[in-house]
Amino acid sequence: MADGQPTLHNVLGRPFAEQVAFYRNKLGNLVPTARWDDIKRDAHDTGFMVAGAAKADLLSDLAVAVDRAISEGRGLGEFRKDFRDIVQRNGWHGWTGEGTRAGERWRTRTIYQTNAMTSYSAGRLAQLQDGGFKYWVYRHNDSVRNPRPEHQKLNGLTLPAGHAFWKRYYPPNGWGCQCYVVGARTAAGARRLGGDPDKTPIEGWDADEAPGIDEGWDYQPGARVAQTVTQMAEKSRAWPYEVAKAYMAGVPERVRDQLARSYRALPSVADDARRYAARVLRGENPSQIPAYRTLGLLPAADVAQVHQVKDLAVDGYDYALDVSAVRHVEKNHGNAKSERARGQRAVSAEDYAMLPRLLNEGGPLIDAGLSRTTSSPLVRRELTVDGVTYVGVFEVRKGRRMLVLQTFYIREGK
Repeated sequence: MADGQPTLHNVLGRPFAEQVAFYRNKLGNLVPTARWDDIKRDAHDTGFMVAGAAKADLLSDLAVAVDRAISEGRGLGEFRKDFRDIVQRNGWHGWTGEGTRAGERWRTRTIYQTNAMTSYSAGRLAQLQDGGFKYWVYRHNDSVRNPRPEHQKLNGLTLPAGHAFWKRYYPPNGWGCQCYVVGARTAAGARRLGGDPDKTPIEGWDADEAPGIDEGWDYQPGARVAQTVTQMAEKSRAWPYEVAKAYMAGVPERVRDQLARSYRALPSVADDARRYAARVLRGENPSQIPAYRTLGLLPAADVAQVHQVKDLAVDGYDYALDVSAVRHVEKNHGNAKSERARGQRAVSAEDYAMLPRLLNEGGPLIDAGLSRTTSSPLVRRELTVDGVTYVGVFEVRKGRRMLVLQTFYIREGK
C-alpha cells in the first residue's frame, strides 16, 4: 500500500483496485434524492446519489460521469464538460449552483471531490484492514490556504487500528477534506511515517458534536463494505487490461444496461474515441498508445442479438477500439477519391466520435460473416443521421471478451 500524500491529482490519476471496487459496488443502487442529507452516513457506502437528482436516467448519467473520473483517472475539466451535457440532455433544473458559472464550478467540484476522496479513503480502509496494520496514523492534508484547525491538531495522531476514534474520525471528515490515514506495524514504523504514538485525541472527540467534523461525516467511509471491496479488488486483477470491467458482473442487468448507455452518451467518451484514432493516424509509437479503448459494455439486447445471429454467448463483453482497426480503416476507407467512387466519404479521426452514438442508437446487430485474417465472427451495425450512414463492423474476440471494431465506413446519400 502506497503511503504518499494523496492529492486530487494522484487520487484520480492513479486509481487502485480497492478504490474502484468501492465505487463500483454502489452502482447497483442509484438512489433518487431531493436533499444532500436524504442519505446519511454509511448508507453512502452502498448507494450512489447526487443531491436533487431524482430521475433514473439523470442518476445513471451522473453515476457514469463520476465513474469515469474514478476508474479511468479523468480530470475535473472533463467531468465538467460531461456534467453540462448531462444537465442539458436531461433537462435538469433547480440544482444548487444552477444559473452562474461560479455556482456550476462549485457544484461540479463538490461532486467530483467528494466521490474521489470517499472512494480513496474507503479503498485505503480495505487495504489497512486486509494488511493487518497495528497502528493507524492520521495525516492532515487540507488546503494550505484554508486549513481546518481541528484537522491540523490531529496531524500525526497514532492510535491502534481498533480504537473507537477511527469510527468517527476516519477521513474525510467534511466537505473538501483531503486528510488521509496510513498504516504501520510498529510504533517505530509509525514515527517514520510522521506519526506520534504519544499524542492523544483532541478534547471532545467522543462528544455528541465532535469538533472538526461536518454534519453527516462522523462515520468511517467504507467500513460497511470493506470485506466486499477486498474480495472485488482481488477478483478484478484477473482482467488487468480493463480493471473496472470486472465489477459490473454484480450490478443488476437493467441498471448495467442503463449505465452502459449512459457511458456511451458522455461527450468525453466520444472525445476519447476521436483522440485515440488521431494518435494512431499521426503515427505515434504504438507502445505509447493503449492497446484498447473501451466503448462500454454490451447491453442485454445486443448480447441476445449476437447469440441469435452467431450462436455465441457474449455476456460481460464490451465494445472496443484498437490500433489495428484504425490502421485498417485508414488503409481501406481513408482515401477520398476511392471512397467517392463507392458512394462513400473518407473516414477521418473526427468520425470516430460517432462510434458511441452508433452503438447506442444504431439498428440491430446483423451477421457480417467471418474475418478474412482471423476467421473470427463479425457483426455489423448501422446508423443514419441526416442522410449519412455510419457502418461499424465488430469482431468477436473471445479471449479478450470484447467486440472490437474491425472496420468502419461512411455512406453518403441513398
